[in-house]
Amino acid sequence: MASTQHTHHAPHAKAHRVLLDEHLPVDHHLSQVYRVGAGLMGLVLLAFGILGLIDNIGFFNTGNATIAGLNTNGALSVLSVCIGLLLFVGMVIGGNFASTLNMVLGVLFILNGFLGLGFLDTEANFLNFRIQNVLFSFVVGLLLMWFGMYGRVGSALPHDNPYWKARHPDEAAHEEQARQR
Repeated sequence: MASTQHTHHAPHAKAHRVLLDEHLPVDHHLSQVYRVGAGLMGLVLLAFGILGLIDNIGFFNTGNATIAGLNTNGALSVLSVCIGLLLFVGMVIGGNFASTLNMVLGVLFILNGFLGLGFLDTEANFLNFRIQNVLFSFVVGLLLMWFGMYGRVGSALPHDNPYWKARHPDEAAHEEQARQR
């Protein structure tokens, strides 16, 4: 005879799932952090890419062409311009879009750093990476992730933070009721 087990959860122990695309109030100050992060990183990448394109380096050249101490070629320059422009789009849109874009691109930069590290001194190194490019990719990735996650994750978010409210709706409702009394 099979028995069925029922578990009872207290109402206050509900699990609340917070999604990355939750709505951030338009005027929330966190949006400015996401915009500034996207804009700064976009500016750096755009400048690097444009300088590389102006230098007329071959598209898949694997020589020693450098811009600001980083090896480059035409492909890396075009890629840098495209990602820089994408970050500017994130800066203009702001809010959760900019935050999520920063996080996703940050992870991609970290992964690209590992790929570049694996391709050093091989024929598969079509972006002409050297160790300084790998380190740059890691730094940009970490900065983008930091800008994207700022105010979204952490154990000490303030109670007026929209992400804290989304994770703790019962407590947020209780605090709102207490504030209205």
